[in-house]
Amino acid sequence: MERRSPLITHISWGRTAAEGLGEGKDLKLHPGGGRPWDWNETGTRHAPGIQPADVQELLDHGSQVIVLSRGMQMVLQICPETLDLLKDRGVEVHVEETTAAVRRYNALAETVAVGGLFHSTC
Repeated sequence: MERRSPLITHISWGRTAAEGLGEGKDLKLHPGGGRPWDWNETGTRHAPGIQPADVQELLDHGSQVIVLSRGMQMVLQICPETLDLLKDRGVEVHVEETTAAVRRYNALAETVAVGGLFHSTC
């Protein structure tokens, strides 16, 4: 694998940190890097949730598997169109509570081109 996805080094309420990226509240990670995840860019809200545009950037950076976190209390939803987009692209997707999503993402990052969206609060 050429460009490894950065590992998440810390997750707690309101704080996520990843290798080479520092920390933020929410992060968007993909093979070769990532950045803070600003919900305002795509109009994301807890409902209807993660937008297709939120995952498109992960696909554009070569993510073959995507991990979507639903928050620490599973409040963040995922638009059906988002899951449809990933299914249509043949991308394996994992949807989990944030701490479980971090564990899965870090394990996957060792062997596959994984991307992820991580929400560190509710």
